[in-house]
Formats: sequence, C-alpha cells, structure tokens
Amino acid sequence: MLKRIPPGSKNLRPAYLGLFEKDNLAGRISEAQAILKSCRLCPRECGVDRTSDERGYCRTGILPVVSSYSPHFGEEDPLVGFHGSGTIFFTHCNLLCLFCQNYEISHLGEGREVTPERLAKIMLSLQEMGCHNINFVTPSHVVAQILAALPEAVEGGLKVPLVYNTGGYDSVETLRLLDGVFDIYMPDLKFMDREVAEKFCRARDYPEKAQAAFKEMHRQVGDLQINQQGIAERGLLVRHLVLPGGLAGTREAMRFLAREISPDTYVNIMAQYRPCGQAMEHPPLNRRITSREYEEALTMAQEEGIHRLDQRRGLRVIRFI
Repeated sequence: MLKRIPPGSKNLRPAYLGLFEKDNLAGRISEAQAILKSCRLCPRECGVDRTSDERGYCRTGILPVVSSYSPHFGEEDPLVGFHGSGTIFFTHCNLLCLFCQNYEISHLGEGREVTPERLAKIMLSLQEMGCHNINFVTPSHVVAQILAALPEAVEGGLKVPLVYNTGGYDSVETLRLLDGVFDIYMPDLKFMDREVAEKFCRARDYPEKAQAAFKEMHRQVGDLQINQQGIAERGLLVRHLVLPGGLAGTREAMRFLAREISPDTYVNIMAQYRPCGQAMEHPPLNRRITSREYEEALTMAQEEGIHRLDQRRGLRVIRFI
C-alpha cells in the first residue's frame, strides 16, 4: 500500500524553505565550499582544489556544467505526475560507468558551464513550466554548486521539492550537508559485487559506499510518500538497472533494501539497458537484457519482500542550454 500525504499537510512544504528562513543555508554553503578546497565531495576524494578550478576524476572545476534541462515525462510515475519532472542534466560524473546510457554527457563532456545565478534561473524556469519538482541528474560532484545556487532560487520563488538523482556513489559526509535540503533521494543501486564495480567503473568500494549512502538518505527522508494526486513529496525512491548476465546482483540488492533499508522502499526495476559507450567490448554487456532476465529480476524483488514497484511511462522533451 502506497504511503500518501493528505492535501494541505505541513509535510508538503519543501524542507529547504525552512533552512532558508532560519538562515542555515549559508552555513551549509560554507561547509561545502570548504570541502571543495581539497575535494572530498564524493568517495573518490581526489583532493584537488576546485575553488581554484582544479579538476579531479569528475573533470569539473568551480562551475557546474549543464548539458540540458527540461520537463521530463519518462521518469517514475510519482515524479512525472501531470506536468513532468524538472530535470537538470549535469555533465561529467564521479562514477563513469563504461556502459553509461548518457555516455556523451558523462564521458565526452557535452554541456556548458553555468554560474550559480544561471542555475537558479533554470530551476525557476522549470517550476514556471509547471514541473512538480526540480530533479538534479548526476549531482554528486556538484553538491556545493547546487547549494550555492539555491538561495537565489528561493528568493525568486522556488517552492517545489528537490530530487537528488544519483548513481549511488555518494559520501555520507556530503549527504549530511544535504539533510533538510533535498526532500526526495533517487539513487541507483548499480552493483552488489566489488569485482564488477571495479571492472565497469573503477570503484571497487561502490557496494559498501552505496549501502552506507542509502542508509543515510533513508534516515533523512524515510520511505517515499505520495499525495492523493499521486505526486511524490518526500522520501527515498530507488532505481535498479537490470544488467545482462545478472551483473547487477539483483537479488542481493533487493535483499539489502528490504532488510536494511525498508520493505516499503519504492523501487524502479529498470529494463532499458542497451549497449552504450564501451559496452560492446565487454560481454555480456554487449547485448540487451532478455525478457526472461527482466521477469526474473521482478520475481527476485518480490521474493525478497519489495512490493512497491514502479512502472515507467511517457516521453522525454529536452530544452538545450
């Protein structure tokens, strides 16, 4: 049974508005900027001085790079609602999976640098289009920059929930800076095997870092709450991309979510894997998943106790910057 918030509930008000009113956002911004001096925003902990525009693994300096923004209708149902999810696609990534479905953005760097003022205006423009939320795609390496843009967006009238749409390779220290900023966390639980994570994204510690991050996200926002209009307002929504040959470790992933996060975790078991980037050089990633593999993944989720499963729909429309 989906957890719903009645219309008019105080919980509908985005948490970041309270932080802004209490003048606590400024402190979070300062802490994030300090982390950038010897960058440890994510588990890579490159140690470069991004305030001087040095670049580490994510190849991003002091300014974030945005590839596109748009009302997105291909996201999960509770995010899309009636008017779409306001997605902002950040260029580059701290994970760089060699099979990335957005390879041109993450690996090849398509996009433009934007100032905090420009990022704030993008948020407000998406809200003006009627989007139910602002959905930051691949934000782990630009947390400080998002925080820096938020006060101007709030002053301009921003009042919809913020979505942290991540690959799951996040630092608990950084996530704690976001407590009370993001209402919805949407991480992707990619791998449960260290060897697989090392081979495909050079992140052997991905399983433990992701699991620790998921626990912190759930501590902050709890299970996904959906209002009577079917729109997500707060909570954790997990994505899990089914990979060929069982490389994603679906059963272990679902067992972790059911036993160590919550059996009420809202999960999108994704079937859209296709060979991208360097995947053709790494069998079995050189093929799409079979219908049997996908059905087996759904069965595993249910057998492990996960019962809130999303079904995707819709189209994607992009506004390039």
